[in-house]
Amino acid sequence: MKKSSIKQLLTFCFGGFIGYIFDAGILQILVAALSWDRYSARLLSFLCAATATWIFNRHFTFKGPRRKPLFFEWMQYVFAMSWGFACNFAAYSALVYFFNLDRQWLILAVGLGSIAGLGVNYTASRYWVFRHPKKPSEG
Repeated sequence: MKKSSIKQLLTFCFGGFIGYIFDAGILQILVAALSWDRYSARLLSFLCAATATWIFNRHFTFKGPRRKPLFFEWMQYVFAMSWGFACNFAAYSALVYFFNLDRQWLILAVGLGSIAGLGVNYTASRYWVFRHPKKPSEG
């Protein structure tokens, strides 16, 4: 793996940590303060986290020229992250269900779920959502 690819992956992971803070924080508010159930609250917290990571990744991880309208890029990103979220939500749901995690322990399930979806999300971001146009070869 090239040094630039490793740096990009680490930056993506840092953006994922920011997303985790949004995801876990919003989930905590919805479940503990507003009495939402642990599963439907996860859908809203995911959407907020995906938006936060999209903003971070488009400005830091995958800098470069943009050819897509902003809203289209966001929709494409959320759609792409939905595949990783499927892995994430499966791991989260299994932990919540089998270990009856609640309240403060939900952040652990969110974190482990995030790790489960990391590879899918990075691949979709790098090779689909933020793919930069190839430069025409000279010659």
